[in-house]
Amino acid sequence: MTTVTVLSTGITPADVLAVARGTAKVVLDPAATEAMATSRSIVDGIEAAGRPVYGVSTGFGALANTFVAPERRAELQHALIRSHAAGVGAPMPREVVRAMMLLRVRSLALGRSGVRPLVAEALVDLLNHEVTPWVPEHGSLGASGDLAPLAHCALVLLGEGWVLGPAGDRIPAADALRRVGLAPVSLAAKEGLALINGTDGMLGMLLLAVSDARHLFAMADVTAALAIEAMLGSERPFLPELHAIRPHPGQATSAANIHRLLQGSAVMDSHRDDLAHAVQDAYSMRCAPQVAGAARDTLDFVEVVAGRELLSVVDNPVVLPDGRVESTGNFHGAPLGFAADYLAIAAAEVGAIAERRVDRLLDVARNRDLPAFLSPDAGVNSGLMIAQYTAAGIVAENRRLAAPASVDSLPTSGMQEDHVSMGWASTKKLRTVLDNLTSLLAVELLAAVRGLQLRAPLEPSPAGRAALAALGETIGEPGADVFLAPLMEAAREVVRGPALRAAIEREVGPLG
Repeated sequence: MTTVTVLSTGITPADVLAVARGTAKVVLDPAATEAMATSRSIVDGIEAAGRPVYGVSTGFGALANTFVAPERRAELQHALIRSHAAGVGAPMPREVVRAMMLLRVRSLALGRSGVRPLVAEALVDLLNHEVTPWVPEHGSLGASGDLAPLAHCALVLLGEGWVLGPAGDRIPAADALRRVGLAPVSLAAKEGLALINGTDGMLGMLLLAVSDARHLFAMADVTAALAIEAMLGSERPFLPELHAIRPHPGQATSAANIHRLLQGSAVMDSHRDDLAHAVQDAYSMRCAPQVAGAARDTLDFVEVVAGRELLSVVDNPVVLPDGRVESTGNFHGAPLGFAADYLAIAAAEVGAIAERRVDRLLDVARNRDLPAFLSPDAGVNSGLMIAQYTAAGIVAENRRLAAPASVDSLPTSGMQEDHVSMGWASTKKLRTVLDNLTSLLAVELLAAVRGLQLRAPLEPSPAGRAALAALGETIGEPGADVFLAPLMEAAREVVRGPALRAAIEREVGPLG
């Protein structure tokens, strides 16, 4: 995708990804420009009539009843941006900030915010010129949306604040604008408020997380199947008729994936008719689709919530087509906060069950004749012992992060904003959980590949052969201990990237 067109009806999740993570340029559809101009004419009429309207002729938050004289209303909007750009901490990643900016353009383009088209065009210019505001990680409560993060973005439009430099350093916004030939914007009534009132930051993070989780949950089926194969597990628990009698759709999809991935394996054939083989595998093997499938169903719900939010007007106040300007609570991030916390719980458990399979693979008492810690010379060598320590530590961290942030409201703004969503915190920690899940699946992939190597000369499944091809050159043959961290990093890149899944799907067909 090379161009994303922001319509008066909104944008798609694919649009957000193309701008946040890709190089797509952004253009405003003429109908969106017209919608913004129409809503702006309503605001101009209110100003001319001298009516008291929140955010147009009054202060903000607890100062909502304070009248602002006409000659000071532009000053009010600029002061709002400066005072609300109050975040602290490390900068948010470039992809999050770009997603947030595009979503703010989307919100303005819906024609309910009362801004001049040039305001949205100025944000588009920042995106297209690769000017990314420095947005600190702390500041949003998900109350009136993501006020502080969005204010840091808006401040750059004024030629103030900071911008992310090429090396992640912080440079003055005025210098960055001058370098690409952009001029600062002067705001009119209502426009400062329209730039910062909304759920764009948390929605951007949730959309990025949905994309990541969709890929990682498929990869969780891959690493589970490889671990089960290496441990001489049974394929019978994944038969479709066993999942038809418990019709959770995600479970059926995950079971079908694992069953397909285990076919065509001499390793599996070696014990299929062995009467001494275990009648039942451990839960971490047999219940893999029940856990990963439940996570898939959770993800489906979260995707619906994010899709609804993409269609939503989340500004306050909103300009209605009949000329009314009404206050709303649509900026409140509860729907996104709840969804993000729910998905964090699910993703944490996908990682937790993966770690249990890793532990089983390394344990000589339970791994069905593999050497201790997958080292052919255990004792002098420790094999993958400490990789499982790392996985256990990450599981513990994910359990802490799975505690919901969305139940932790703190009142602000002189009790005007007396219940906040903490949606920014929910979506931010979800991204950490998913990054941790990548590491956990990487450890499982590394252990499973080592286990399959140790089953030689038995030929693994097509999925196993693809995994050996992806990692074999990096990790080498089983032998003496080596510096393990680079191997784990390489496995992380394999899990995160599309190549292994694509190679497997060429052999076994598309995974659900």
